[in-house]
Amino acid sequence: MDLSRRTLMAGSAALAACGCTSAGRIAAQPSSDLTPEIEFESFDTRFAECIDMEQSGRLLSTGHWWAEGPTWDRKRQRLYFTDVPRNRAYFWSAKEGDGIFLSPSGVDPKLAGGMRESGANGLLIGHSGELLICNHGSRAVESRDFETGDRTVLVDRYQGKKFNSPNDLIEASDGTIYFTDPPYGLEGLNESPLKEMDRNGVYQLQRDRAVTRIIDDMTFPNGVALSPDGSALYVSQSDPDAPLIQRFLLRDGAIETSDGPEVWFDAKPYMHEAGGLPDGLAISAEGLVFLGGPGGVLVITAEGKCLGRIGTGRATANCAFGEDGRTLFITAKDRLVSVRTKVAGLGHF
Repeated sequence: MDLSRRTLMAGSAALAACGCTSAGRIAAQPSSDLTPEIEFESFDTRFAECIDMEQSGRLLSTGHWWAEGPTWDRKRQRLYFTDVPRNRAYFWSAKEGDGIFLSPSGVDPKLAGGMRESGANGLLIGHSGELLICNHGSRAVESRDFETGDRTVLVDRYQGKKFNSPNDLIEASDGTIYFTDPPYGLEGLNESPLKEMDRNGVYQLQRDRAVTRIIDDMTFPNGVALSPDGSALYVSQSDPDAPLIQRFLLRDGAIETSDGPEVWFDAKPYMHEAGGLPDGLAISAEGLVFLGGPGGVLVITAEGKCLGRIGTGRATANCAFGEDGRTLFITAKDRLVSVRTKVAGLGHF
């Protein structure tokens, strides 16, 4: 499939938003003269129990090329996020506003021949307090020490072959890291001469650095998240022909193979004229799944029922909870916005 990631995202705009008639549509009031253009679409009455539609949406940062990878740093009370094609990582805080955190966020483009995007993508504050980075340019998962700024490559290959371009990651309570490896960082994607992997996979990285490919049959695996009890792994697929989330049951950290993968959520009925495909994921303490992608963020129950959409008016890459745990930060194409929720995200805020 010879399509760029941004083309994939925009291409979904041509799909009709069938089967997604909203029960109500409420525009969020901006917190400043710069409107975040947020609109709430309710498909189920339970949506109002999840999202505080009376609170103002906030536009926190804008002017980006493609904002991605948000993660909340509770120690420093900062949000970090990336602009993948610009090869930068940014911060935002209530006290400091926004600014550049890392430039380059990945590697110098001069050292990344054949890469269409040499910047970092997904970020995560690890359990040990370091910043975990999916680095397109180095085709690796790295950690960065906040005190020294030193980076360590945690893994950059599987069975001797280089990864495509690690995209998103999540860490289990025991320190196991799960990450996706689509070809979005490579020029030509699947047709890139640099592509060494025969699959676009999902990998498990254990604390002893042992790496296993646990999923090899998804076309464009993208966002990844764990259920609150760690018993299920959610993986989104940003394929316009099959825009979905699969759920994989875990036992002792490994994929339970007896029942096979479950197509847990089909996003086709929720495609939006603004574009976007299933992308990054955030999970609430109750197990609600917040899916960045078509036209904003879809809020989905643990049973796979879509309750509503936090509409951003644009293709939306990702989201993460932060502040007191009831602020949802959203990276939506050229901007970072936030809304208040009535449910708390996973983690200690």
